[in-house]
Amino acid sequence: MGSAFTQPHVSPVLQSSKVPSSRIGRIFHYGGLAASLGYGAATEFLRRSSTSPDGTDSQQSSLIMTEANIKRLVSKLSQMRGAALKLGQFMSIQDTHVLPPDLDEIFRRVQNGAHYMPDWQMEGVLRSSLGPSWATNFTSFERVPFAAASIGQVHHAVLAPSASPAGREERVAVKVQFPNIADSIATDLGYVKMLLTAGKLLPKGLFLDRTIHVMKEELADECDYAREADFLRRYRSPELLGNDRRFKIPWVWEGSTKHVLIMEHVDGVTMGDASISALPQTDRNEIASRVMELCLRELFEFRLMQTDPNWTNFLWNPKAKQISLIDFGATREYTKEFMDKWLHLLQAAAAEDREACAHWSLELGYLTGQENETMLDAHVNSMILLATPFRDSTPQPFAFGPGSQWTDITARIRANIPVMLRYRLTPPPRETYSLNRKLSGGFLLATRLHAVVDARELWNRITGGYQFDH
Repeated sequence: MGSAFTQPHVSPVLQSSKVPSSRIGRIFHYGGLAASLGYGAATEFLRRSSTSPDGTDSQQSSLIMTEANIKRLVSKLSQMRGAALKLGQFMSIQDTHVLPPDLDEIFRRVQNGAHYMPDWQMEGVLRSSLGPSWATNFTSFERVPFAAASIGQVHHAVLAPSASPAGREERVAVKVQFPNIADSIATDLGYVKMLLTAGKLLPKGLFLDRTIHVMKEELADECDYAREADFLRRYRSPELLGNDRRFKIPWVWEGSTKHVLIMEHVDGVTMGDASISALPQTDRNEIASRVMELCLRELFEFRLMQTDPNWTNFLWNPKAKQISLIDFGATREYTKEFMDKWLHLLQAAAAEDREACAHWSLELGYLTGQENETMLDAHVNSMILLATPFRDSTPQPFAFGPGSQWTDITARIRANIPVMLRYRLTPPPRETYSLNRKLSGGFLLATRLHAVVDARELWNRITGGYQFDH
């Protein structure tokens, strides 16, 4: 390959391991995990029996969630990647406090790292996707990735002038999908469901079957890098963000495929970096305001939303004062009918109109109409609390962060969650899984930044001219 294709220093966070790519191979790994968890639970049972006089323990229900078993789960999910890891990341990003603490700990550890493919396996994906002479498209290619996630890994590279759209060398990020990861989705989620169900780890009100069904559909979309490339182009168009200098959307190399996505390299610091919290207050306010504005525009103008709130996918360029958006795999489209009803619900919540909140919640499918008063009150109260930043009576600009009104609001919403999990009769509408992820992520970012935002001005400006069909 030459010196331009040698391996640089490996980040201590990333580890290399073969991705089990066959169905039999993945079944073997999950079977081994189940056996090791069972062994760990048996060991813990014997330990407790020997230390408890009557052979019982108040924590008997947590036999499977020992520290040793938590480490086993984190290690195996990080090695397997795919749907299991994505489900872990999906659940860990939520700030709802609905997961048992032990399970939440597993998913948070999993979110912080995934293994990457060994060199020979990566080479196989690049050859099958770009052809045996794939390397001729680049003047340099770092063979060790700088990032690895649930369905792929990302490499630094430089496009050769002959392959570059500008006819000169261009720095790019090369996203390489793990082999056969799309074919493993159903199998992986089935085994994760079995483990979670057998361990009785989730409350009934989470409706695990619906969660897994939605995740299966979303993951199948995310495994199609050609689909992601199309969304990148749409967001770059003048109709969306192409003419908005506050945002940067990278261009896509036309040689990209379903399993290898090559896009412009963009500079900046990820929103997940600790240094973001140390920015000047004006910058932090601006970042939070732009992200909140983007969320509202995606919903009520584009009806198209990048729904992954993982803030490593958002970069801040302090010199250009620009936010770069770099991952569009989780982009979702919404129908006009759904968005009409969703906006009606949020407007009712902002107006503190409890009857209208219940009506539009029923129209959307949040409620069945058979809920008891306890459930109905908890749901309506949570919606009204969530809309507080946009309420006419709320003083502006609205402060997020510790000690702010938002801290009290989130605490009150969390207090309603156990009630809703107990009395909920139906899972939330499927569209809201992804939509709520992004909105909660936006609020979490504003909180992390201790930002102050004129939320009502954003709300009025973006929703004021909305035309309802329903």
